Amino acid sequence: MTHAHGSDSEPDASVIVARDGHGRIAVLSADFPRHGGEYLFLPGGKAESGETPEQCARRELLEEAGVTARSWRHLGSYAMTLGSTAEVHLFEAEQLTCGPQQLMPWEADFTLMWWSMEDTLEAVGEGRFLLQGGPLALLLASRRSAAS
Repeated sequence: MTHAHGSDSEPDASVIVARDGHGRIAVLSADFPRHGGEYLFLPGGKAESGETPEQCARRELLEEAGVTARSWRHLGSYAMTLGSTAEVHLFEAEQLTCGPQQLMPWEADFTLMWWSMEDTLEAVGEGRFLLQGGPLALLLASRRSAAS
């Protein structure tokens, strides 16, 4: 599934719900001064030139969380805004192997934590996530875990 939706203006992005063998989710926090403080987010980011959504997801998960995953599931793709053709692609990653974060200099304050799905969804309800992709991915992933 390769489409270059965000080609000319804005690149597509990928967001990952990385779930370890205990069901805990990789959650990041960092300070966003423009938005008034510290927020939570899931690993993810914008695609580099020529990357498929899953390649972007794999790279971002490795960089931001130091995690590789053997099992990947696509949770859906959504428009970022009505004014752009760029999409955010949501994934669930399992069967994780954890190593050191490989942060870019501007990501130096990204703090990695492992939270239960319940605690993560509670934080969503408290408005502690700044971007919409993480909460949506968590909702979709939690529906699957409730059904299984």
